[in-house]
Amino acid sequence: MPERRPSAWLATLAPGSFALVMATGIVSIGCRLLGHPVLALVLLVATAVGFVLLLAAYAARAALFPGRTLASITAPSSAVGYFTVVAAGNVLGTALAVHGLWLVALVLGVVAFLIWVVLTYGLLCSIVLAGNRPRLREITGTWLIWVVGTQSVAVLAAAIAPELPWPLGTELLEAGAVMFWSVGVVLYLVLVVIIFLRLFLIETTPREMGPTYWILMGATAISVRAAAGILTLPAHDRLGLVAEMHGFVAGLAVVLWAFGTWFIPALVLFGVWRHVIRRHSWGYEPGLWSVVFPLGMYAVASVTLGRAIHVRFLQDLAAVWVWVGVAAWLLVAALLVVVLVRRPRRRTEQGAITT
Repeated sequence: MPERRPSAWLATLAPGSFALVMATGIVSIGCRLLGHPVLALVLLVATAVGFVLLLAAYAARAALFPGRTLASITAPSSAVGYFTVVAAGNVLGTALAVHGLWLVALVLGVVAFLIWVVLTYGLLCSIVLAGNRPRLREITGTWLIWVVGTQSVAVLAAAIAPELPWPLGTELLEAGAVMFWSVGVVLYLVLVVIIFLRLFLIETTPREMGPTYWILMGATAISVRAAAGILTLPAHDRLGLVAEMHGFVAGLAVVLWAFGTWFIPALVLFGVWRHVIRRHSWGYEPGLWSVVFPLGMYAVASVTLGRAIHVRFLQDLAAVWVWVGVAAWLLVAALLVVVLVRRPRRRTEQGAITT
């Protein structure tokens, strides 16, 4: 009998599968910000559809394979992948808020925040209290999805804050944006040191040097984007956090943008080493969306920071770079389509052989 592909796919569904939604959503936002509304709308629809389908898939996996689901949530190295759910919900919410759907965006943001709380403190308890300590080799770029999820909360909070009709809600979101951005920056500094130690002290195989290392740049880019959102908030907030943090946020945003830019050539060299020198096979893998997201986020971060601090160069760079994100999305989407088309053919051939 032919293999039951849907069940097999659900059983092996990766915790970080929502990277597809993140990548599609951020490229959509980049296209909208840089004057390509039709393409932005098409990608926004794809983002929403992907979000709903993956939610259904995760729910089905939890129902059909509770043991595997629980194991992936309790193991730190796989649990960090679920922060893609947080980031995907917030990216979709940010895109919808621009179209006046701030209430839907707020609901997505609240749900994403609650998931972030459960994942963050569950992960800390699992590592510190339960003793599920990951080995240094296991701490790769995937861990920085934790930072991406954290900063995505700050991005959506800053985006929704001016839209709320309730002054108290606006103040809470503005304060939340500053606090989550701060937590995300410190978390990034802690994790990036550990990841660099891992790269410097442990030999990395071609398989380990995967696309997820692009999240090193993606985490800096979304930190810059969150900073730009804070910089565009009104400086007369009653709590005074935005006004007091303005200079610090602007300066650190430039530092983070520069570091992320500096790291792009290194990531390209890592890819050349993996596929050209070490001849690792090249084709579709879910982790490729972890390349598309940083490329799209780099354009969004550059244009929003450029507008916030009035630097034209960053805006001009983003106008060109957004097409890098679009091209990367089209390439990975094409590879995914090829895989989906080939699978039914293989099932048909296997069925013909067995009969």
